[in-house]
Order: sequence, then C-alpha cells, then structure tokens
Amino acid sequence: MDFIEKVLERLREWAQKIIESILEPEGQAEAEPIPVPVDDSRYRR
Repeated sequence: MDFIEKVLERLREWAQKIIESILEPEGQAEAEPIPVPVDDSRYRR
C-alpha cells in the first residue's frame, strides 16, 4: 500500500504542475539556447 500511496502522490503533484502551467497566463518562458562558437577552421579545406 505504501508504494501505491507514493505513486498517487507523485501523480497528484504532476497533475497540479500541469494545471498550474495551463492556468497561469504568463508561465515560465523557455530559456533560449546560448550560441557557442566553434572553431571549425581545421575541417574547412
């Protein structure tokens, strides 16, 4: 029973996060990836 209770608690937390993200108008914007310079001069010929 303890395992089932833990699983149900995880599902409740997961559902709560989904509901909050849907109802929250602004939400958290995804972080934009930072471009990383690559020295590819040795590959160009």
